[in-house]
Amino acid sequence: REQRWHVQGSPLLFQVLAYNRHTYATVSQRLVITVIPPPGGDPPYQGEFLVGNRNVEELLPEAVREMFLQASAGVWERDDLQVINITSALDRGGRVPLPIEGRKEGVYVKVGSHSPFSPCLVSAASPQSRFRCSLGQQPLASCYDTFAPHFSIRWCNLTLLQVWPSPTTPGPVWGSGVLEEDGGFEPPTEVPPQDLLPGFLVTLLVPLAVALLLCVLLGHLMCCRREGV
Repeated sequence: REQRWHVQGSPLLFQVLAYNRHTYATVSQRLVITVIPPPGGDPPYQGEFLVGNRNVEELLPEAVREMFLQASAGVWERDDLQVINITSALDRGGRVPLPIEGRKEGVYVKVGSHSPFSPCLVSAASPQSRFRCSLGQQPLASCYDTFAPHFSIRWCNLTLLQVWPSPTTPGPVWGSGVLEEDGGFEPPTEVPPQDLLPGFLVTLLVPLAVALLLCVLLGHLMCCRREGV
């Protein structure tokens, strides 16, 4: 499950519970992770790819992630890429794959860079490409797919984001708690007493008058307007 934490520079304790897909045996392990912000800050240009032929545990090794970054650099046309997040497609509402050989659950991999997107990625995520995907066609992509054959990218699920750091608002300035020499404390003025009786009578008598009028009208209709057979 994907979780986001905003604590930086402090250790976090995680308890990971995993199970074996074949034997359904479970194992528990505790991890202590220290969150350290990147030196250059979060990359403002982020692209999320859906890898259809992988499970999430297959993309966790560093060698596989480096291979994915090299393939991403081919379509991004940049070398300063880094993996930001890896999420299973099951956590995004994907269906559990059938127990057939070769079926994978799919993995969302978010890659970030400080350089703008390439024209190939922009065209693949354009409204024209979204329209072609809605018709069951392949999106517009003018570049060579450097992910094949190791990674099968679902280009219709490509997402491009531009994340800019939000300005930090200054916090409250705490004083010493002591009044200045020439500053005297002025208590608030007293509120004049209010007469609540008229409002109470209006709230009580108006519904009673309406109910009485309805009862008289209903009695008149039932007793004086009846016609014998």
